[in-house]
Amino acid sequence: MNLAIVGCGFVADYYLSTLPNYPHLNLLGVMDRVPERAEHFSKHHNVSIYDSLKELLEDDRVDIVLNLTNPSSHFEISKAALEAGKHVYTEKPLSIDFEEARQLVEIAEARGLQVVSAPCNLLSETAQTMWKALREEAVGKVRLVYAEMDDGMVHQMAYQKWMSEAGTPWPYKDEFEVGCTLEHAGYYVSWLVAFFGAAKSVTAFSSCLVPDKETDVPLDGHTPDFSVACIHFESGVVARLTCGIVAPHDHHLTIIGDKGLLCTKDSWYYRAPVYSRRRVTLRRKTFISPLKRNHRLVSPEGKSHLGSRGAQQMDFCRGVADLVDSIQNGRPCRLSSRFSLHVNELVLAIQNALEDSQTYHMQTQFEPISPMPWAA
Repeated sequence: MNLAIVGCGFVADYYLSTLPNYPHLNLLGVMDRVPERAEHFSKHHNVSIYDSLKELLEDDRVDIVLNLTNPSSHFEISKAALEAGKHVYTEKPLSIDFEEARQLVEIAEARGLQVVSAPCNLLSETAQTMWKALREEAVGKVRLVYAEMDDGMVHQMAYQKWMSEAGTPWPYKDEFEVGCTLEHAGYYVSWLVAFFGAAKSVTAFSSCLVPDKETDVPLDGHTPDFSVACIHFESGVVARLTCGIVAPHDHHLTIIGDKGLLCTKDSWYYRAPVYSRRRVTLRRKTFISPLKRNHRLVSPEGKSHLGSRGAQQMDFCRGVADLVDSIQNGRPCRLSSRFSLHVNELVLAIQNALEDSQTYHMQTQFEPISPMPWAA
């Protein structure tokens, strides 16, 4: 399968660092609206450059476009790629506007194409191990989930010095303006809807607690830097999700069942340990045992490189590889268009509850997805 990348910014390095895990994925070239950025990226990674989006889309060899642009450009680039007959794998979200995201899915379906959205950490060893434990009822019937996605006071960190492998600065203005909920909530939302099925409704509140972020450039608008949501799934499970860049770093996931707890510490680490703690009764007292049972991580054959050794240890190209496999074998992609749309809708509902606690009733559905073959 031949790929082409649109957008040579900070995140593009993460994809290039894990592309060697999949030698059957052939990168034909890259382009960026800033020629100097494309030139720098090309030299660092030794890849070809397309001079324009038009040239890239007119290349009949390109099967899949990787849309790694700023979220505000996702709709425009993905729509153009679909209309040119290309499958699309886009960084999250499909779009910053729900109706635009729905339009992308409808265009893809009408043309027999797929438009798939990151994140792909649902395909990680940790997520697949947790999902397997849930199918095996390791903690009994699930009632409640607590998911945390807090990253500390980012505006007080040395974020202006953060660089990608190729030396591209972290785009802090864009990140602050897009917001941590739209950027990060999907890492756990995608797990939850895969584990427990479609969401029925979400009651959410979001707020901008630090408006200026102490940046050297003015920010456009007051995007939420904190959100909390209670998600009600059609299966009856309820999840509380927090997301922010103010509270101390905490990425724990705790799934609460009748027989105990199923936990992991970080969805950004593909091989984070998974453990359970049983609910026990001694005499007249019932409590959660302090003893942990570690669950052996399921994993694909061989070892895959996870890119960064820092906070994000993720195989960014695993979702692209699953899309390719689905196309070649005529099966639904695990991160299907409708699945991606459902995640997009849910995250936008949380983000948009700015200073106004409200209940949003979901409009979308998706076909149940299957676990990875090595985790079945």
